Amino acid sequence: MQRMKSAGLLCLALACAAAAHAELQIDITKGVTDPIPIAIVPLSAAAGGGGYDYAAVVQHDLDGSGRFRSMDRRNMHRQPARASEVVATDWHADGADYVLVGRVAPGDAARSNIDCDLVNTLSGAVLGSVHVEANAANPRAAAHQLSDFVYQKILGARGAFATRIAYVAVDGAPPTQHFQLIVADADGENAQVILDSHQPIMSPAWSADGQWLAYVSFENHVAAVIVQQLRTGQRQRVSARAGVNGAPAWSPDGRRLALTLSGTGGNLDIYVLDLATQALTRITDDPAIDTEPAWSADGADLYFTSDRSGGPQIYRTDVAQHQRVQRISFDSPYNARPRPSPDGRSLALVTREGSDYRIAVQDLASGTVRVLTRGSLDEAPSFAPNGMTLIYAGRAGGRGTLETVAVDGQVSQRLKSDRGDVREPVWGPFTSP
Repeated sequence: MQRMKSAGLLCLALACAAAAHAELQIDITKGVTDPIPIAIVPLSAAAGGGGYDYAAVVQHDLDGSGRFRSMDRRNMHRQPARASEVVATDWHADGADYVLVGRVAPGDAARSNIDCDLVNTLSGAVLGSVHVEANAANPRAAAHQLSDFVYQKILGARGAFATRIAYVAVDGAPPTQHFQLIVADADGENAQVILDSHQPIMSPAWSADGQWLAYVSFENHVAAVIVQQLRTGQRQRVSARAGVNGAPAWSPDGRRLALTLSGTGGNLDIYVLDLATQALTRITDDPAIDTEPAWSADGADLYFTSDRSGGPQIYRTDVAQHQRVQRISFDSPYNARPRPSPDGRSLALVTREGSDYRIAVQDLASGTVRVLTRGSLDEAPSFAPNGMTLIYAGRAGGRGTLETVAVDGQVSQRLKSDRGDVREPVWGPFTSP
């Protein structure tokens, strides 16, 4: 991202290595009726290969997806390390349709080399082999890559285990609430505090390269849009204009932010901010409330929520010719918080059914809407980068929770905090290992 002016703010960011205040625990609330049986054999370690249990993380990932059922290690009568050592008929007789085997060997510096094979026990065929380099500082990342390999080979879709999520954790009650912006692995583990504040933090958004977060901070009791580089902790205030500064959304090229601004007049409209030049382009100019912008995958359009028809609905406008505004949603008196899928074919949104607010997906070609959740106050949907799953904010036991639901509706999970509320999740993009 090009150089931007620094705001000179007091930096409240904690070191990226700091432990998160609120840990997340996964509960599978719904899984497929016939999960795929698989054996994840503990990896064989050569001398100096380290003792980290990569297979346990892979098993945790696959079981947590709700689409696999891993064999208990106690039922493994053998522990092969290579595909050539797998007697497929024996494993199939023991109930496994697939077997993942592998070995770990020392590499350069603080790295290990992992090689794994995936075997179909019905045919005996090797579905594929993968090589992964593991960093001793974060071995879970390598294990997640192995999970992604298995997921793609068996289900035919790219896995998202090696991606990250960001969310806001809130502890305490007003006026002494404590806010944290947290980044974690997609399964909620390896959580890191990015910002710690006694003032509200809202609307986190990932850059397309996964290197930056934009968010709204109320430091000094004034709303401002901040961008922060995750690796260094560098923070820059890019919008602290009079009135509302809210709902930042990165353009796919990382050069612009779509924002909701009110100016001194108090009416909310959508703007686009060029981060290098600070040039501001007004996109909507309507007496209605226009907010919650989201870019299309190609960066040509913006989706947003507006009450210009009398109630919150979703609209689309061309960024270059923003006089052309098209209403997208019609099926409910309330549709809001649009988030396009990575392939651009559908739109996640919050819709109202009776008095309940739920997460739905709308097919953009047909207009068909499918409600995926059953909560009473579900909000803030965000697609996984493979488009297979949505993460969103829900409520359980009087607390804010993070929930996931597959776009086919077959699998759902709950990520609960050990204390306080968690809210406003956003799923990060695919990044290079």
